[in-house]
Amino acid sequence: MSREQAHNRMKQLAEQIEQHNYLYYMETMPEISDFDYDALIIELLELEKQFPDLADPNSPTQKVGGDITKEFQSIEHKYPMLSLSNTYNAEEVKDFDQRVRNLLGHDPAYVCELKYDGVAIGLSYVNGILMRAVTRGDGVSGDDVSTNVKTIRSIPLKLKGDFPSEFEIRGEIFLPHKGFQKINEERMDKEEVPFANPRNAAAGSLKMQNSAEVAKRPLDCLFYSLLGGQLPSKYHFENLTAARKWGLQVSEHLTLCSNIDEVIDFINQWDKKRQKLPFDIDGVVIKVNDMAEQALLGSTAKSPRWAIAYKYKAEQASTRLRSVTYQVGRTGAITPVANLEPVQLAGTRVKRASLHNADIMQKLDIHNGDMVLVEKGGEIIPKIVGVDKSKRDLFAKPFEFITHCPECGTSLIRNEGEAIFFCPNIQYCPPQIKGRLEHFISRRAMNIDSLGEGKIEILYDNKLVKDIADLYDLKHDDLFGLEKVFPAIDDKKERKVSFQEKTVDNILRGIEQSKEIRFERVLFAIGIRHVGETVAKKLARHYRNIDALINTFQDDLILIDDIGEKIAEEVTIYFNEPGNLNLIERLKLAGLQFSVKESDQDNPQTLEGKSFVISGTFSDFSREELKAMVEKHGGKNVSSVSSKTNYLLAGEAMGPAKYEKARQLDVEIIGIKDFLGMIP
Repeated sequence: MSREQAHNRMKQLAEQIEQHNYLYYMETMPEISDFDYDALIIELLELEKQFPDLADPNSPTQKVGGDITKEFQSIEHKYPMLSLSNTYNAEEVKDFDQRVRNLLGHDPAYVCELKYDGVAIGLSYVNGILMRAVTRGDGVSGDDVSTNVKTIRSIPLKLKGDFPSEFEIRGEIFLPHKGFQKINEERMDKEEVPFANPRNAAAGSLKMQNSAEVAKRPLDCLFYSLLGGQLPSKYHFENLTAARKWGLQVSEHLTLCSNIDEVIDFINQWDKKRQKLPFDIDGVVIKVNDMAEQALLGSTAKSPRWAIAYKYKAEQASTRLRSVTYQVGRTGAITPVANLEPVQLAGTRVKRASLHNADIMQKLDIHNGDMVLVEKGGEIIPKIVGVDKSKRDLFAKPFEFITHCPECGTSLIRNEGEAIFFCPNIQYCPPQIKGRLEHFISRRAMNIDSLGEGKIEILYDNKLVKDIADLYDLKHDDLFGLEKVFPAIDDKKERKVSFQEKTVDNILRGIEQSKEIRFERVLFAIGIRHVGETVAKKLARHYRNIDALINTFQDDLILIDDIGEKIAEEVTIYFNEPGNLNLIERLKLAGLQFSVKESDQDNPQTLEGKSFVISGTFSDFSREELKAMVEKHGGKNVSSVSSKTNYLLAGEAMGPAKYEKARQLDVEIIGIKDFLGMIP
């Protein structure tokens, strides 16, 4: 076969395979058998081996996999992947509708979608080619799993028809019931532990290092959200309808509702019909259809105001309570845990459930040996929701909350107005020390991922680290040869962790690289109680360096936006402790970043003291990009117009309510050109 003949045949095969994928997944009308489909793939693979320079990088043979991914790169989302607020009954859905109507001033149309129980994914297409697939992660950034996602047959590598030049589409990757059953049968044949449920299996598959192994798993994907600057419609429903024409798998059960009564009907119908679906769902998602109205409604820090998830009632099971044990967190918080007779619940074998705190234990009135009702909160975390007192032993004794730390024996304390008991032995209580170390190295803090998988415990057991500063004193000879066998727990097998040459090199390299982490993340990493990522960022931007923060007063801290009395008190307590000040000095000497870098300071703070409300859509920028620009130059983003607002940045299809309020309050309304003229 000549090169020209081979090239023509390769193009022909690729077109045939893509068409058969479309017919199978989009039209549900396959024209050939799996055997014949595989024959086409094999022929194309053979030609690509013979003529590798003619192979298309977006060839459908990528569905077979083969690439090895040793590390998944973290990618920042262009549009944050917010979580939805949950609701569990019709009244709460109606309350959501009332809030929406109050904000809009009229009745909106809603789109109802099934809430798939899988792994959220965001796909970026450029000129119709799949460029990147990123997991949700923490909502701000996620893992690039493109190589693995390209093996999923229902996800097109090339689109059909008239699509925007660039857009992102979001969906859920899942395992259908038949595929899940097949995988577990294969695992049991190999004497491997079966997966607990399809969601876990899908999540584990996406993070496998060998894409050829991912390709063997029958993952599927359904899409539910289209994002970009030049979408085909201003309505969510029509955008998804268009995406279906491009070859993207959108659920046939997507429904447009003209009022909240139709939404409730949809929810009730699927509560009865969901058991017949070939995949798992755990609820229904309700979204405002008009995207301009979505922009007007906006979002909180965590969730959009224009959408909500209705969760079907969680599965419950009854089992016997064997005992209560107590866990100590990194801040010293004591959490009671119920140890149960194992019971199957929502696809998993449950042996433990959280009791949260002493007040909840008292409210439940649990006694030793009680029969308890367990459910999964959000179908994830098991919790005890009731006690069957009719089956209680006459002589059963109630559980009394412990008075001393189960790890170090220190008397527990409970702050006024709080439900949690604490162990105050911060410096010497082992779980607190290890918890702080694990928090410090975590991905969202110092990101020393080479120290995960039980290695912190090994370092602590060998008396190599007792605080976070000790990490920066570690040497090669301290680490090489260390090992520990971790016993089998539940369904996890016994495992051995060894510090070999490569492991040690990775650890020391990770520790060294952490010295470049920005001040705001270092501030989060040191573990001040109540100082999360957002608060750490605000403190870093306000004080610019650690010394200024150390020398501030509690009353001054409260003046900063979103810093309340509790946070201010905890920050003050932390920096009044000599041991913590000594720790900071040691970390400074190690070379960590305790001030805002000059490159960050170079951004002129031309918007300092100015507050902005951003409304509408913009052709060249997402709203999140504009918000980041406001913050970068010293301004403040607010969600609603008030007399304290300086500017309303107005885009296309801006909400009329915000416009009218800005006009009434004499707030300056500016366009994108005016805004860009305010910053360098």
